[in-house]
Amino acid sequence: MSAKRNSILCPGCRKLISRDEEVCPWCGLKQPGRRLYNPLQRWSATPAEIVKPLITINVVFYILTLLLGPINFHGFHNPLNFLAPDSRVLLLVGATGSLPVFKLHRWWTLVSASFLHGSLLHLLFNMVALNYLGRISAEIFGLYRFLLIYLVSGVVGFMVSSLAGVPLTIGASAAICGLIGALLYYGRSRGGEFGRLVVEQVRGWIIGLVLIGFFLPSINNWGHGGGLLAGLGLAALLGYREKRAEGMVLRQAAIVCVMINLAILGWAVGQSFWLRLAG
Repeated sequence: MSAKRNSILCPGCRKLISRDEEVCPWCGLKQPGRRLYNPLQRWSATPAEIVKPLITINVVFYILTLLLGPINFHGFHNPLNFLAPDSRVLLLVGATGSLPVFKLHRWWTLVSASFLHGSLLHLLFNMVALNYLGRISAEIFGLYRFLLIYLVSGVVGFMVSSLAGVPLTIGASAAICGLIGALLYYGRSRGGEFGRLVVEQVRGWIIGLVLIGFFLPSINNWGHGGGLLAGLGLAALLGYREKRAEGMVLRQAAIVCVMINLAILGWAVGQSFWLRLAG
């Protein structure tokens, strides 16, 4: 009984070890049994499972934007605009771009915009991409690296597009492009047959993004490019699971990043309802 109580799942590799281990014998994580509160483990028993709450947050915010204002039901002529939230509501809840960031000084929208979408098709496309690329990325990079790459890439992508003069923009695609950039780095760095297959998969996604950006003028190509480069750089900086375990500093950085994102999303919801009621 006491042996069971002294056993834990290593936060780095999820293998069963003794709580008293100084270093995980499987992945090399230092002090795996250190008793620090980690809310991420409640959401994700394995790295890939973190994708579910991310998708849920995106869906909840899409429904919220529909409830806060008039809805476009006339998208049958243009499926891209079907069930599109009102642009004023999107601006209120946290759309970003040169207008909100530099004119209204709403810097927090660089975070919130990654969880907003402009139509049902926009949401579905991004969530399918997130479900596929997110699960692969989380398994390759680990839970904490994945979260840092995803969340920071979205901010960087939107910052780049804001500096480029894109007035208003939303969507998870900048963050998803960060995952594409990270996977591209991984494939090139790892090499071998598996690395080559990853690069081929990523190349297909990049070609698809280029074609979509070429044919659809409303696509934020600056955000896509900025997110992709951010993911590439972050992957090179942070490494991946096969190279080294996720240390305590990286884990705590990811937790702080998640807490900041949740605080900003909570602020976005609260101030939206407040301003809506006051108006």
